[in-house]
Amino acid sequence: MPAIEIRNVKKRYKELQALKGVSFTVEEGEFFGLLGPNGAGKTTLISCLAGLARADEGSITVRGHDVVGDYRNARRNLGVVPQELVFDPFFTVRETLRIQSGYFGLRNNDAWIDEIMANLDLTEKADVNMRALSGGMKRRVLVAQALVHRPPVIVLDEPTAGVDVELRQTLWKFIARLNREGHTIVLTTHYLEEAQELCDRIAMLRRGEVVALERTSTLLQRFAGTQLFVRFSEGVLPTELRALEVDTSNLPNGGERQHLLRLASYDEVERILSLCRANGCKLEEVEVRKADLEDVFVQVMNGPEVIEGLA
Repeated sequence: MPAIEIRNVKKRYKELQALKGVSFTVEEGEFFGLLGPNGAGKTTLISCLAGLARADEGSITVRGHDVVGDYRNARRNLGVVPQELVFDPFFTVRETLRIQSGYFGLRNNDAWIDEIMANLDLTEKADVNMRALSGGMKRRVLVAQALVHRPPVIVLDEPTAGVDVELRQTLWKFIARLNREGHTIVLTTHYLEEAQELCDRIAMLRRGEVVALERTSTLLQRFAGTQLFVRFSEGVLPTELRALEVDTSNLPNGGERQHLLRLASYDEVERILSLCRANGCKLEEVEVRKADLEDVFVQVMNGPEVIEGLA
């Protein structure tokens, strides 16, 4: 039984078709990444998963419990860290977490609350009113609220947006520990290096559709692999090398004389450089790179409507 199963989910807001038939599953114990540009439909999908919005078509289950028909059990199995900072200004951190425990019928939950606060460096702020906390501390409390009922499935919607390096490191250490203990993690983030390091598998959304769905290592190999960066002081890239070119619009100091070429192996480097020299190119800079998830993301988002075989 998968931790999350999403089948042909569609959602429209007036003229905007936010989700266009999204389908995928997240397996038990998986660390899963849900990536996409702003407006791709990630938060809408999470809202449908959490019961904050209802899909127009399709179904979503959490560990076999339908989020509409069996919403109580679905929500007991799910913890969501929202993107927005939402808090009650009239309670302290500890009171907030005790109230959250009560929503799930949990009494005498202080031992787990203390452990969560210790792992998120909130212990010193336990008796501080929520409105007196910094933005980063409020973000930590949101994470603690999502974990207070020990949900087996945890969804993190941009959990490190606008927070300091210390919190990011603290949070990922704790979340990685929970994942090792068997919790399923779903992460949305614009920090692609986080997704590359943490996620076993990744789905990419674009304009409400899944356009890529694969293991992280497979995505890196299939779409990026090894790359050769060249910058010319004179000359243009030979026509026969154009098919190898990767989009360079996200590179600094862009221009017509810098190119990023996909390599099948390191053996291709000399052949490519020889072709460039024979075409009258004067090399100003040469670098062999191992592509990262950001390169993959740019290629997928600028690619065909649906990546064949992935979605």
